[in-house]
Amino acid sequence: MYDLQLSEEQLAIRDTVRDFVANEITPVALLPKRLEPFDPPLPTEQIEKAAELGLRSLSLSEESGGASSDSLTQCIVAEELAAGDADVAAVLSETSELAGPLFDRAMTSEQKNLILPKFLENNDFHLALAPSRMENHSAIGIRYHRQKEKTPNNALEAKATEGGGWLLNGICSRVSNAPIAKLFAIEAQTDSGSSFFLISNDQPGLKIVEVDRDGGWYLGSCGDVLFEDCFVSEENRLSSGSFEFSEHSPISNALNLGIARAAFDAAVEYAKLRIQGGRPIIEHQAIGEKLAEIAISLEVARGTIWRAAWYLDNPDKAMAYSGVSLPINTIAHVSSSEMLYRAAKDSAECFGAMGVMRDMPMQKYIHQTRMFLHTGNGNADSRLKIAELIADFQNG
Repeated sequence: MYDLQLSEEQLAIRDTVRDFVANEITPVALLPKRLEPFDPPLPTEQIEKAAELGLRSLSLSEESGGASSDSLTQCIVAEELAAGDADVAAVLSETSELAGPLFDRAMTSEQKNLILPKFLENNDFHLALAPSRMENHSAIGIRYHRQKEKTPNNALEAKATEGGGWLLNGICSRVSNAPIAKLFAIEAQTDSGSSFFLISNDQPGLKIVEVDRDGGWYLGSCGDVLFEDCFVSEENRLSSGSFEFSEHSPISNALNLGIARAAFDAAVEYAKLRIQGGRPIIEHQAIGEKLAEIAISLEVARGTIWRAAWYLDNPDKAMAYSGVSLPINTIAHVSSSEMLYRAAKDSAECFGAMGVMRDMPMQKYIHQTRMFLHTGNGNADSRLKIAELIADFQNG
């Protein structure tokens, strides 16, 4: 049965995280040192406090010390965190989303017994994933419905050594959480295909270069991971092959929702305080209609994102419910990212010229929601991929 009614546990988690955000994250997020710089400092203290609540290990099974949370619960938490600060939300969501698949499904029992205790004991133990980019869709527009050869375009290779183990050489670009991660799951090309390797951040031959936001906007922490004759033993190779990951995760979309919701809440609060023509501007028809449209967009986007999360948690039921096999995560991303960007922009317009001032949070919300329009290969390419699926086109 398709049901998005939240359980008592989900409501309790939402309210706990919402109170934590109001008391611990939002006051820091609204400080000038967070609002004015183009490359604001990462609020590591707030991230660690959030990790103490267990928000770093939501997807990890209870048997492994986590919460066994489903995708919908993780979306709820991501939205609440992002409404306070998107960088905090991005770091914790990346680690949380990886923890379950990595520890519970991808690792051998020996690997898990060695690494899991370190992860659970250390609240600043974060995870990072660098999958191989097997196809470059940056020019899908000129290749729409054309056969093309699939070739790896990441420059990371793993060569087997005579004594056993592997030597990694190359680079993984723009890896989320890279500057703060203590453990990486790295996909490299071998002579027989691709394999994932577990690599600690202090491994000899590994170098991490943090990417500043002037060189590419992102949320949380991001960096390039360089390998030069980095030796990895066979014991650190993941036996289960590869992860199941989506280009557009509903949890990532929930981050966007939280940002737009913060913009809306700020606009409503300001509209109640700002007096124009002898009354608060929220009582003016133009502002009232604008706020109503924003509220509608947030509700529609939330429903779309939650539906994508439900599909992810219930793949068998989802197919029976919809009867189609289109990528719901991609559809949710395209539709919600465009609605939420407009919501943030319209919220800022309620402030007039103040909406673009650097000491106001609205400029940050617009910038961040706009970023989601171009996440992955961008919405234009995503639409073309969906169009190919509708036409039953199989890329050769």
